[in-house]
Amino acid sequence: MKHFEANFDGLVGPTHNYAGLSFGNVASSQNASMPSNPKAAALQGLAKAKALANLGLVQGVIAPQERPDIYTLRQMGFSGTDAQVLNKVAKTAPQWLYACASASSMWTANAATVSPSADTADGKIHFTPANLIDKFHRSIEHNTTGHILRAMFADTRYFKHHQALPMHPHLGDEGAANHTRLCHQYGEAGVELFVYGQSVFDHDKPKPQKYPARQTLEASQAVARLHGLDDDSCVFLQQNPLVIDQGVFHNDVIAVGNQNVLFYHQQAFFHGAGKLAELQQKLDSELHLIEVPTAQVSVKDAVQTYLFNTQIVTLPSGEMAIIAPTDCEENPAVKQYLDELITLGTPIKQVRYFDVKQSMQNGGGPACLRLRVALNERELNAVNQQVLLTDDKYLKLTKWVERHYRDRLTPADLADPELLKETRTALDELTQLLKLGSIYPFQR
Repeated sequence: MKHFEANFDGLVGPTHNYAGLSFGNVASSQNASMPSNPKAAALQGLAKAKALANLGLVQGVIAPQERPDIYTLRQMGFSGTDAQVLNKVAKTAPQWLYACASASSMWTANAATVSPSADTADGKIHFTPANLIDKFHRSIEHNTTGHILRAMFADTRYFKHHQALPMHPHLGDEGAANHTRLCHQYGEAGVELFVYGQSVFDHDKPKPQKYPARQTLEASQAVARLHGLDDDSCVFLQQNPLVIDQGVFHNDVIAVGNQNVLFYHQQAFFHGAGKLAELQQKLDSELHLIEVPTAQVSVKDAVQTYLFNTQIVTLPSGEMAIIAPTDCEENPAVKQYLDELITLGTPIKQVRYFDVKQSMQNGGGPACLRLRVALNERELNAVNQQVLLTDDKYLKLTKWVERHYRDRLTPADLADPELLKETRTALDELTQLLKLGSIYPFQR
């Protein structure tokens, strides 16, 4: 039976804007209040996804969330018609409006943690939506995320869906942005690498001093239990608190893996040597550890270019390619390193650059935009086929974006009642296009 790793990219929502909501994310803070271009952002993301489909990879899309989130604003005491709610919050508490209008669900690496059937005790693919409690604007995503994932992966013979972890800082969970699966072949049992920023109960482990450590060890352990993973298929590794304080808010800003390759910065992990040896032992097959020296690429350059927030994909030829933002190409040190990397005899033989600047300016690169799901042929056939990206689906989605999206948006525009109407109209049409059913509150 054939096996695949499918990438499901988040469609950028119509309210894509730069409100600077993510403390600890350097790009998000630096570009706060700049005008954004939602239409360009969505088209850039679709173009990147289509390029991967053209390479012969299984590629799908994940619908965005309904924003502004009027329902959360009403829970906070803002009342009246939708237009009155928007007007009141904009005048009295604009930060709540910015949070409830964020298009951050575009970064679907944070949507959930996924464990493939080859790893789990019951032989099903398991999904746990991330609670994302460290940032309010993201903590309101998980319910709708769960509805979307259930509409995409509905067949209970193959797919198992969990609730998000309890909403408490002890169980801060950032999803696949802090989770990497290593394996020999996608359909074989692998080792799931959970990277955490801090431990709640082990006070001997260090913590960052400037920026928050969003993922806890205890959350990672809880997800592993939910997914039915045994000790031989898990490794728990701490992120270096010193790099968190330099803007490495998720592990996927400093490390990325694919099959038997782990690509990471020299400063990525705290006391990593022993845990990487454990990873090698548990994988029990050849593991390529590609460590990027600080002398060649500084942490600052890695964060600014998102060298490690690239995707590593296995092409139909068997070669691996890095899918990188054009920011990597424009940085001399990073470009020089990548040019050298493809000559080093590792499985990575190609680097392909894509323009995703609208996402990059808000703090997310190519890897932030995708959720990976390893599937066999039967499981792939059980996926909602309408979310898979074909030539026809790509054309329909680009036309959908061009019809419904604005080409300029500032935080001040988020109070416009017409924007809410435009968003709901767009999403209602999208759910029909992707055959998702009534996944949004306004539809129910």
